[in-house]
Amino acid sequence: MAIDFKKELETAARNMIFVHDPDLLIKIIVRMVVDKMNVEHASILLYKPERQAYLLTVSGGSLAKKIPVGLACFDKDDSLIRYFRERNNRLLFNNDVLTLENAQAAIKAASTKERLKHLLTDVLYQMQLLETVSCVPSYYRDDLLGVLLLGKKKDGSRFTKRELDFFVALASNMSMAIRNSYLFKELKSELDKKHQLFMRTTIALVAAIEAKDNYTHGHTTRVTNLSIEIAKRLAQKNKKTMDSKFIESLHIASLLHDVGKIGVPEQILNKRGSLTIGERNKIKEHPLIGVTILKPIKELEHSLAGIKYHHERPDGLGYPEGLKGDEIPLIASIISVADSFDAMTSDRPYRAALYKNDAVKEIKKLSNLQFNPYVTKAFLELCEEGKF
Repeated sequence: MAIDFKKELETAARNMIFVHDPDLLIKIIVRMVVDKMNVEHASILLYKPERQAYLLTVSGGSLAKKIPVGLACFDKDDSLIRYFRERNNRLLFNNDVLTLENAQAAIKAASTKERLKHLLTDVLYQMQLLETVSCVPSYYRDDLLGVLLLGKKKDGSRFTKRELDFFVALASNMSMAIRNSYLFKELKSELDKKHQLFMRTTIALVAAIEAKDNYTHGHTTRVTNLSIEIAKRLAQKNKKTMDSKFIESLHIASLLHDVGKIGVPEQILNKRGSLTIGERNKIKEHPLIGVTILKPIKELEHSLAGIKYHHERPDGLGYPEGLKGDEIPLIASIISVADSFDAMTSDRPYRAALYKNDAVKEIKKLSNLQFNPYVTKAFLELCEEGKF
């Protein structure tokens, strides 16, 4: 059955667009070549920037049994690699494909320079070792990104010009896709680095808050851990509500829920004994202070609700806006339970810590008054299982 080369090329190009992993990309290409082109085997030497070398990354067909993936490694000065890096094929044959027959003919030709004859002799030896009858380079601009190695056709016939033109076009598409996949990986790596820097900065900010309030050392970490565990339990019941983005936003919000305390005088935070009404009102400003501090940071937009509303109550007696019931964002309701439980079980300047069992009873009693009943239920389940 005749192969529709145009259709196969379009299909391959379309598949390449959606693959951002270079190794997965070339696996798809090799599988397609072996399955569709009726060759005994196909392999790709792919440039690995971290190793500064070309690695036999994927091999399909009969050669895979003889040369395991990762075993063959070619540096930039290797004859086969140097031949294509120098674009010698263009000089000799005015095209990109190097076939076994062309290499043999060029070695015998009187017009071929001695330097190229020696280089081609080495290349021919390597092709024979790899049982390769055709090599197709893949370039991005002047950079050699890889070499497609083709074994014999299963029916013993030679590759036609149409087939070789298909491989050249495939290699061209492959070069763009490989380049894009490397750029995608680099971008992801940069984003990961920025995220790590952001998290380290966040943790440093939390340390500054806790240094200001002598009685809340470790509070933020405990609240964060408990909030995440509650969210995970809720996720088991409703995965749509608790996706990875929500968990990430909750993580950051719980870390920064008390950041506004930076704007509260230390003598109020560390006061022994009861607070005056004015002092209590000053402390109640910390959610809004926190949001004011963090609002300019675009990456925190999904976490701000947790910071702003973690002292709201379903009965409407919370602050800063007196929200009721479902008006309170879930992210804030989770932090509210975790924050209150840790506050109850920690020593404060104005009172001693409650026993954990008593704190759990208090939260249960205040379900639907101070705490979201849906969140409370998840928290109580965790306590019954001995998670806290």
